[in-house]
Amino acid sequence: MDESIDFFAIGDIVTEPFIRLKEARVHCNINDESCEICMRWGDKIPYDHFELAAAVGNASNAAVSAARLGIKAALRAYIGEDRYGEDCLDVLKKEGVDISFMVKDPTRPSNYHYVLWYETERTILVKHEHYDYRLPEIPENTKWIYLSSLADNSLPYHQEIAKWIVVHPDTKLAFQPGTFQMKLGIEALKDIYARTELFVCNKQESERILGLEPTDNKKELLDGLHALGPKLVVITDDRKGAYARDEQGAYWFAPMYPDARAPFERTGAGDAFASTVAAALALGKPFQEALLWGPINAMSVVQEVGAQKGLLSREKLEEYLRSAPAEYKLTSL
Repeated sequence: MDESIDFFAIGDIVTEPFIRLKEARVHCNINDESCEICMRWGDKIPYDHFELAAAVGNASNAAVSAARLGIKAALRAYIGEDRYGEDCLDVLKKEGVDISFMVKDPTRPSNYHYVLWYETERTILVKHEHYDYRLPEIPENTKWIYLSSLADNSLPYHQEIAKWIVVHPDTKLAFQPGTFQMKLGIEALKDIYARTELFVCNKQESERILGLEPTDNKKELLDGLHALGPKLVVITDDRKGAYARDEQGAYWFAPMYPDARAPFERTGAGDAFASTVAAALALGKPFQEALLWGPINAMSVVQEVGAQKGLLSREKLEEYLRSAPAEYKLTSL
């Protein structure tokens, strides 16, 4: 076991088949938000093709993202004793992620989700297996823990993580909440929020977490999340860019990085953004510079199918940063 870990990701790992639909309709409200995908009821729906992505999921994507950027990354996740679990391990090993903290559960299958892919967007059918989550012996000198999506039976696990952070104040916590973590609510996870260094979610998620109606008041959302405890808060807003609040209370806007070509499939853009900001901080970059790293990896990921194919090396990311157009810069919000 390598006792030097810079980026320790915790969260569920998943296998996802991407099913590209041929026939569907999308209905949105007047603001082109709250969209729904519709298909014929009780019919056979043709699809174009499917692609299988192993070892995905927010935390796994983050670990791979960090490893590609040259960071010593490890993942704590659970798999079943099945071929999907073995495929996940093979991908992680190939990516250079430390798998010594992975657990095989003989009583549960590996997580398997389904991605309905229509045009450039995706809808994911999720089911998180109820593993017997237990905190491993995390190396004492771990720089960052990156916490993301877990099943809805994971509350005691979160409490263990929060207690570990209290005892190890030099380790910083990045939190990118998943579906069930948001459903658990801020009261149940108050100790996690209170000990979070970096918090990242999208605009709709921020409204859901805070119990607010849709709003364009970005500062209200940033302040609301900051009040829960996180020192650094980032809210992504799809193609509109990202908004952030730093420790000094300054507000920032980070634009999208210009697309190299038209986006192909948008799965993983949020994971790429969040994990890259965290990875940049783990590399010692200031928050303002980290905010410019995130959109570059997000741009690259949407050029490929799935959440990992487009993740960049540090060399390639910094090349994009050097060649960025003049308008690619942070501005005060």
